[in-house]
Amino acid sequence: MSATKREEVCSHLRYIRLELREMHQMLIKEDLMPDLNEAKEVHAQLDALLNLLSEKRVKKIKSQY
Repeated sequence: MSATKREEVCSHLRYIRLELREMHQMLIKEDLMPDLNEAKEVHAQLDALLNLLSEKRVKKIKSQY
């Protein structure tokens, strides 16, 4: 994995971790469910991360044929 992609992955993971930590704190301390939009935003970040990681795998598979 190139250094640029690695940095992108790390950035996505930091953001996701922060958002999930905030949601967890809301659940534990305030007994509140996270806002639906916040959950959708984290889901979108996970999708972006999956696409970023699977991009290379797809390219490898295509180059084999």
